[in-house]
Amino acid sequence: MSAPSPYADALARIPARDRTLEVLGVPTHLVEYGPADADRTVVLVHGFRGDHHGLGPVVAQLPGIRFLAPDLPGFGTSAPLADRTHDIDGYVAWLDAFLHAAGVHGTAVLLGHSFGSIVVSAAVASGVPTPRVVLVNPIGQNALAGPRGVLTRLAVGFYRAGAALPESLGFAVLRSRLVTRIMSATMAKTDDKALLRWIHEEHDRYFSAFANRDSLLEAFRASVSHDVSEYAADVAPSTLLIVADEDDITPLEAQRHLVTVFPDARLEVIEGVGHLVHYEKPVEAAAAIREFLA
Repeated sequence: MSAPSPYADALARIPARDRTLEVLGVPTHLVEYGPADADRTVVLVHGFRGDHHGLGPVVAQLPGIRFLAPDLPGFGTSAPLADRTHDIDGYVAWLDAFLHAAGVHGTAVLLGHSFGSIVVSAAVASGVPTPRVVLVNPIGQNALAGPRGVLTRLAVGFYRAGAALPESLGFAVLRSRLVTRIMSATMAKTDDKALLRWIHEEHDRYFSAFANRDSLLEAFRASVSHDVSEYAADVAPSTLLIVADEDDITPLEAQRHLVTVFPDARLEVIEGVGHLVHYEKPVEAAAAIREFLA
């Protein structure tokens, strides 16, 4: 029996509409949440190997705001990029085109989680307009150079092997439930057994929804070879960083430094959680976002 989502009832009260937009010549799937005529629109950019489902618990706490939650190219049910590499430049070009296609270029707030924080920061630094920026669990230092650099290099080898093996075996390796569970257990910090079981099931359901092995490897390389600090100084709009005191990917000390690099940024520290703020502490994250947008 599946573990029930603790956020299901609240999310069910938010209107949701599935849509597909053609972006850079290929289909992008998205879910539009909230009232279509809301005063504020927020575009959600999810993390590596996630899809639009991941930020649903945060959406559930913010009725009255219109959210556009696309699946990044190559993830969920969105097609991979055509004739482009799935690197930071490729994802920035896609995000800029997506905002145009959705009719919110220059008006939507951009929110990025984890790898999405790099994409959003790079996009805004390159001139993609937005009134405000929200970064949840931002990647504040290079994963290859940080304290978990050895583990990151092992992960690089894992993804390279998954791309190089014969197709059926490579997919089996990359979609291994054991690997997914190790990742999930490493990032989760909650002591709530029911919540933990639901988090694991969410990762089991959605972590393996990727288009092909090549785009996955390209995206992984992008996620570990860049970080928000590269772009922060050129992110002019007011920015909110929602960080966690137990995040193993970017320690709190690095986040406290990161916020000083932005021209105009504030730091919201959520305690007792790691890299899964959107799953474990969405109420607290939503409260910070609501105050920031107000």
